[in-house]
Amino acid sequence: MSKPVDVGSLKTGSYVIVDDEPCRIVDLTKSKPGKHGAAKARVVTIGVFDGVKRSFVKPVDAKVEVPIIEKKTGQIISVLPNAVQIMDLETYEIFETPLPEDETLKSKLNEGVEVEYWRILGRTKIMRTK
Repeated sequence: MSKPVDVGSLKTGSYVIVDDEPCRIVDLTKSKPGKHGAAKARVVTIGVFDGVKRSFVKPVDAKVEVPIIEKKTGQIISVLPNAVQIMDLETYEIFETPLPEDETLKSKLNEGVEVEYWRILGRTKIMRTK
């Protein structure tokens, strides 16, 4: 799920969808309108799930899609070799999500630990432990 937003209203640290991938904005520069055109914004982003750097240049009045991020709490049921089983603490639904790449976060994941996970565009990612 996403919503359309003007490029001019984006801020560094917010999220946007680039090439069907949710990304966090790390750099945003806006140019002034010139003799033959509108002001433009150059946006540099890093993918939430894959960590790939992406950038685009668009007029500030153009529309871009911003993902709707669901921030939820879950409890780890089991840690598998390359995934984690999590039970949502509101709906008690059990699902699997891939292990995070961050080694310090990965070392804290044990059975019974509560984690905050984000659900973006039908995909989940563990963000931190509680």
